[in-house]
Amino acid sequence: MISCSIKRMEDKIVTFSKFGDTGRGGITRLSLSPEALEARNEFCKRCKELGMEIKTDDMANIYATIPGEEDLPAIMMGSHLDSVVQGGNYDGVMGVLTALEAAETIVTEKIGHRHPITVVVWTNEEGARFEPAMMSSGVITGKFKKEVMLASKDTKGVTFKEALEASGYMGDIENRMNPNDYMALVELHVEQGPVLEAEKKDIGIVEGVVGMINYEFTLTGQADHAGSTPMKYRKDALFAATKVIGYLHEEFDKLDSKLVYTTGRITASPNIHTVIPEVVKFTLDARHQDPEVIKQVVEIIQKVPSEIEKCQMSFKELWSRKTIAFYEEYVDFVEKNANEYEYSSMRLYSGPGHDAQYISDIIPSTMIFIPSENGHSHCEKEFTPLENCLKGANVLLQTILDIDRK
Repeated sequence: MISCSIKRMEDKIVTFSKFGDTGRGGITRLSLSPEALEARNEFCKRCKELGMEIKTDDMANIYATIPGEEDLPAIMMGSHLDSVVQGGNYDGVMGVLTALEAAETIVTEKIGHRHPITVVVWTNEEGARFEPAMMSSGVITGKFKKEVMLASKDTKGVTFKEALEASGYMGDIENRMNPNDYMALVELHVEQGPVLEAEKKDIGIVEGVVGMINYEFTLTGQADHAGSTPMKYRKDALFAATKVIGYLHEEFDKLDSKLVYTTGRITASPNIHTVIPEVVKFTLDARHQDPEVIKQVVEIIQKVPSEIEKCQMSFKELWSRKTIAFYEEYVDFVEKNANEYEYSSMRLYSGPGHDAQYISDIIPSTMIFIPSENGHSHCEKEFTPLENCLKGANVLLQTILDIDRK
């Protein structure tokens, strides 16, 4: 079977790691920042050298296309180039680089294909500069209202609209991907977890993305002096919050072992070391592929008393998503190709969200995972061996060619 080039793959990884290099093995490449624009420029330069046609849409998504031999819908592959603060060199960008390498192999090896083949770069997938995550694919698929997204601000007060207009990559709305013009999306991504490495698997065959809920809890007590208020008279919102978090963890642990849940953000007010906390807010993120388990999580949340340790408790859902299943035939193609290359593989669901989960609502889609060393991701220790990157590129290439032949 034909193989992509390991030397070209290495060159791509080394080159793109320079854009936003932190000097500690990782990158900070926030969406539409100067560093992100450098990466986009390099991507477009390489695509032009391959003779690809480049278009951008009104959300600055980039579509670089190799023409097909017939007038047929295009096959799309790709991911994103933006990162989190002090992120790694593999999250998102590896999906772009393996797609670019697959495209380069098709061009240099003169591999015939009936359908146009497009490499896509989605804008602001991470949501690290402008919330929410997966912003542009969400606008395209109707998950988010464009006017609301344009008003999203970064920490310096710059709106997404302002960054978009200044980027030089804002194109026409007519260039947006249209489900009538595309027949497939295959997105390769690093796993961002420890399972593939622990199970000694080269390729993850991604069956879908797990459903999740995100809630915010508020505990309200009374701010008083830390030195003169006896313990029995206190209404300590932080202490009450710890009780709620402990209760939730104990109850969730009684559910399915595949359930994962996180208290990722806590704020305390007035946040002064000599004052008893009056208001504490914390978030709860829970994920599982079975909707019934998520339903049980919500039922546990609803049973939390409205008063804890003399403090008032309330909660609200911030957002949620349902479990999605990828297009079965394309999932099977990924498995077939891993087997034909004699790469070890396993089926799994993705815990993190990806643009492919939104795009799967409008065109058949699937994903390919490659291992993350020690499960590290969204940090500077993020790493995937070069050999695994090449294996992913090979499976991606053959999957695209299978879809082209079907």
